[in-house]
Amino acid sequence: MKLFDTDAFREILDSLMRNRSRSLLTGFGVFWGVFMLMLLSGGSAGLKQILNNNFEGFAQNTCIVATNNTTKPFKGFKKGRSWNLNYSDADRLKNLMPELETVTPSVSLWGKTVNRDEHTYSKAVVKGQRADYVNIETPDMYYGRYINDADNAQERKVCVIGKNVYTNLFPEGGDPCGQRISIGGSYYTVIGVDWKESGGINLNGRAADAVTLPINHARRAYNLGDDIHMLCFTAKEGYTMSDLTPRVREIISRAHYIDPTDEQAMFLLNTQLIFGIVDNLFKGINFLVWLIGLGTLLAGVIGVSNIMMVSVKERTTEIGIRRAIGATPKQILGQIISESIVLTMVAGMMGIVVSVGILSVVEMAVKQAQFQVSFGTAVLAAVLLTVLGVVAGLMPASRAMSIKPVDAMRDE
Repeated sequence: MKLFDTDAFREILDSLMRNRSRSLLTGFGVFWGVFMLMLLSGGSAGLKQILNNNFEGFAQNTCIVATNNTTKPFKGFKKGRSWNLNYSDADRLKNLMPELETVTPSVSLWGKTVNRDEHTYSKAVVKGQRADYVNIETPDMYYGRYINDADNAQERKVCVIGKNVYTNLFPEGGDPCGQRISIGGSYYTVIGVDWKESGGINLNGRAADAVTLPINHARRAYNLGDDIHMLCFTAKEGYTMSDLTPRVREIISRAHYIDPTDEQAMFLLNTQLIFGIVDNLFKGINFLVWLIGLGTLLAGVIGVSNIMMVSVKERTTEIGIRRAIGATPKQILGQIISESIVLTMVAGMMGIVVSVGILSVVEMAVKQAQFQVSFGTAVLAAVLLTVLGVVAGLMPASRAMSIKPVDAMRDE
């Protein structure tokens, strides 16, 4: 038994090449369907990766609490009252809500000027943070280290600078750790450089513009007392932030004499909802991609089936002669289906190759994401093409099998 029948393959090619224009136009429908499916699928994957890169390093189960003026009176206090979070709110949440993993306070002061010798950067954001803030937003340390617990406990005059601060104060490059910079006349020793680019979520200023100090020193240096500007927390595994935020609102509201139903008085940013929206968005996009691609591909396959029907009608006499000299219905069926599969597969593979080539060019141009289809998607497309090729050839093959030799001889 031959593993590959060259005669049969030559016969298939000869049959398809008898009318090249018809075969090319028919195959183009399949080519375009696969091309669109692969191109849209790879483009969607690349766009999703670009969007995810903007949120890279940010915990997905995070909630950020900030304050606003009250809009409802409560316990003798009039509406419109301003209020501030305080440092003890972090301990309060940690003690009353064991479902929370990390609870960390943060302060920020905008528009600060940072100096080093003759170099100046006037757009810096001074941030006061604890070591556990890395559980909220992971820094990308290029040099040195981040703030640790000892820095905070001892109120050390050290700092971590962002990318823009580094490039402006240290234009000569090199490791700045150990060198000193000044903020408002106070000098701080640089212990690290955070190379994190600004992304889709910027908490109290861009990371690239930040000068991060131990929060205990920042509160004392800028006379903030017990006040903080922001409170960040993450949920433990198995808990959803949406279920925990009502309790957080109630605990903080009760401590600051705020109506728990006054949603405008307390701003809660639930990043889990943001990431969920992004995921659902791309699920919808992927559904539309496959819907459009498969619809276009199905239209191409219907065209293949119609052309094969025409081909069978034109070859009625040929098929009758083959039946007369001993060809079995199975052989006739295999011949027609094979022609359909070859036409569909060749056109489809060309669509995959061209789409992958275009996606490669886009990927080299963008350089921020991989605009490519996965290997599994390509295999699925190949299997789908084979199945559709068989389906497209079934009706023409069935018609060919029904041709009787005597009737075929009479056909003109």
